Amino acid sequence: MNLRPKTLSLITWRSRFLEESFWSLEETAALNIFLHIVDLSDPKKIWKFVENFKQEHKLHVLINNAGCMVNKRELTEDGLEKNFATNTLVNTRSVYILTTGLIPVPEKEHDPRVITVSSGGMLVQKLNTDDLHFDGTMVYAQNKRQQVVLMERWAQGHPAIHFSSMHPGWADTPGVRQAMPGFHARFRDRLRSETQGTDPVLWLALSSAAAAQPSSRFFQGDFLPGCEGT
Repeated sequence: MNLRPKTLSLITWRSRFLEESFWSLEETAALNIFLHIVDLSDPKKIWKFVENFKQEHKLHVLINNAGCMVNKRELTEDGLEKNFATNTLVNTRSVYILTTGLIPVPEKEHDPRVITVSSGGMLVQKLNTDDLHFDGTMVYAQNKRQQVVLMERWAQGHPAIHFSSMHPGWADTPGVRQAMPGFHARFRDRLRSETQGTDPVLWLALSSAAAAQPSSRFFQGDFLPGCEGT
């Protein structure tokens, strides 16, 4: 399986995190990399980016990946609860706008795919459209459930594209260490590495075995059909 795409576009709303990866990836041979800084909290700017991207680029695989888990109730500068602002307004809403706006581009290509990085935490939550008492873990899980439902809806309306959502498996990442210190302390010897955590999204993006799976499915990182060694 070839895990080296020829062209990679990175879209970020917090540039300092992705810029570090961008500079390290720039040294990769035979890879065209584009870094797009977009304010994903502003729908108008997202739509503007989508229109410009459609005119200048092809798109074979779209991967949506962003999020946070804040256990204490914290507000952004705009007065929004931070989990809601990041995962729902920024992540879920921007995922909706990006995916909806860009769908016509991959529909023109062979074997197009859309992948959303959700979380195993969403398995403890059904979609709930009512307001919830604040619990950082449950709010995060609800946000991630929303993403999975979006993928199911898109799969119904766009059969030419293979949609999937996934959980990378519980990996030893800074996010897990910070947001779930008790969980990390208990299971750190059993957690996957960050590199292993990328297996599911690469498999879904590039594997022919993944394309053979039904569209809209949710995959877990510790078991991928037809993929050994993950």
